[in-house]
Amino acid sequence: MEYGHDHNNSLPLTKFESMLKTNHVLFFDSEEFENIIHHYLNLGKIALAKKAIKLGLDQHPTSINLKLFRVEVFVFEDKLEEADLLLDRLYSLDPQNEEIYIQKANIFSKKDNHEKAIEVLKQALKLADDVVDLYSLIGMEYLFLDKFEEAKINFMKCLESDIEDYSSLYNIIYCFEYLNQNEEAITYLNTFLDKNPYCEVAWHQLGIQYFALKKLKKALAAFDFAIISDDTFIGAYIERGKVLEKLGRYEDAIENYSITLKLDDPTSFALLHIGNCYEKLKKDDLALQYYDRTVHEDPLLDKGWIAITKFYNKRKNYQRALYFINKAINIDSENVMYWKLYAQINERLNFYEEAERGYKKTLELGNYELNTWLTRGDLLIKLGETEAAIDNFEQAVEFYSDSAELEYRLAGLYLALHETDKGTFHLKNAININEDYSFIIEELFPEIYKKVAVQSLLKQNSK
Repeated sequence: MEYGHDHNNSLPLTKFESMLKTNHVLFFDSEEFENIIHHYLNLGKIALAKKAIKLGLDQHPTSINLKLFRVEVFVFEDKLEEADLLLDRLYSLDPQNEEIYIQKANIFSKKDNHEKAIEVLKQALKLADDVVDLYSLIGMEYLFLDKFEEAKINFMKCLESDIEDYSSLYNIIYCFEYLNQNEEAITYLNTFLDKNPYCEVAWHQLGIQYFALKKLKKALAAFDFAIISDDTFIGAYIERGKVLEKLGRYEDAIENYSITLKLDDPTSFALLHIGNCYEKLKKDDLALQYYDRTVHEDPLLDKGWIAITKFYNKRKNYQRALYFINKAINIDSENVMYWKLYAQINERLNFYEEAERGYKKTLELGNYELNTWLTRGDLLIKLGETEAAIDNFEQAVEFYSDSAELEYRLAGLYLALHETDKGTFHLKNAININEDYSFIIEELFPEIYKKVAVQSLLKQNSK
């Protein structure tokens, strides 16, 4: 029994809390203590649960159930040795108690010994009348071991016993998806829906599987049935909107996303996608309005800031784009995409120092794409930072050892510094990798390109 709004049910709880305030010890039967402890544990009020356990055991020192609550608290507090010792004593008193096995398995799981946890839970299955929770626990242990087939089988057993166990249904589909078994998931869901045709969760999951396989019309039909089963199911409207958007039916997609805004508080996902749809419909004012609402609703959603920045970028309104990407960086200065956009916009504005800083930051944050190294290096060349450019390209070569684009640049830079041996070495490397990229020397280092030694090497290879 859990305490809710029922006056009679909440009387022992009220009496218990009154006792704590007055220090007058009152009597409760062991079941009342169990319900009080369960209530506090559900609320995460561990200190109160521990008080109830102590008082309960003072009044009912032989209660195994109350002692099992003590084990549960020990496990929660990572006092696994104390929990183990107490469980061993309880096992000697009541070896047929399934809860002892469950808590023992919980300890093994906490120690990352999931195989042993499964073994103990399977022993509990032989003792239990209600096996649904045990199959679910076994399924979770298999998930910890990345044994998705075994996990799936156990969650399916849960659903066989309780057709409304949607938590297990979600776990089953998660296993199918991890195993890339979309077709098998569809077959399973269709069989399930034959028995439970008004299950909105199953229709919703079926639609997601069809969407993953790009079967958009079937996905749309599945989401329609999810909405027929529950016309307040926000997830179904969202997914239906995504399908309609994919089909280019932007007005219909907007309608579905908009329904979610009326059913609950606005989500940044729905607002962003409405903005995307209006942009596709070339309704720029409305697109901007929804992009603006997106970043206000969730300032940490990078997709919102990226959308509004790219909106202005496409229209060559670089100053406005820069304004928004600067705002985004102020909120999250560790976002690689923000810095990449910052660099690109500054480059288009001919703010080369700021652009170089942006590319440098993207590299520092782990974006090691070849184009980032190349663009940053070319900016350093424009800025006259020859040594820094060399350092940049040398670092890039560690990641891209067979890049002709890097080798030609290093050749040009070293030859410009009159380091002939290094320049010649990199030029030969570049030619061997791909002679067609020799135009890089001509474009970036026209004076070097004209030199007799360079022309000789290029001509010698082209014969």
